[in-house]
Amino acid sequence: MLDLSAYLGLFMAAFAAATLLPAQSEAVLVGLLLSGNFSITALLLVATLGNVLGSLVNWLLGRSIERLRHKRWFPATPQQLEKAQRSYHRYGRWSLLLSWVPIIGDPLTLVAGMLREPLWSFLLLVTLAKGMRYLVLAAVALGGL
Repeated sequence: MLDLSAYLGLFMAAFAAATLLPAQSEAVLVGLLLSGNFSITALLLVATLGNVLGSLVNWLLGRSIERLRHKRWFPATPQQLEKAQRSYHRYGRWSLLLSWVPIIGDPLTLVAGMLREPLWSFLLLVTLAKGMRYLVLAAVALGGL
C-alpha cells in the first residue's frame, strides 16, 4: 500500500506542477529515486504521465479561454497570455518543446489550446519534452550525468 501511495503522490505532484497552479514535482521524484525503494522506470513513467495530463488540462482551458479569461479566479494575467501567445506565434508548435521550463512552460500549453494546436502534436511534443526533463533529472540525481 505504501508503494501505491508514493506513486500516487508523485502523480499528483507532477499533475499539479504542470497546471497553472504553483507546484513542483522534482523534489518528490528525486526523493523517491534516492530512496532506492522504487522502480526508476515506473517513477519516470508516473511523473511523465501526471505532468502531461496536467498540461492537457491547460490545453483544454486554452480551448475555452474566451469564456473564462475574464473570470476573477483565472490564474493568468492578460499580459502573461499575450507574451506566451507572441512566443508561440514566433516559434509555432516547436515551442512546446519548452513546456518543461518553469514559468513559461505552463502558459505555452495554455496558449497551444487557445491557438487550436492539434491534440496529437500537442501530446507528442509535450510528452517528449517532459519525459526528457524527468530522465535528465533522474540521471543527475542518481549520478549518471
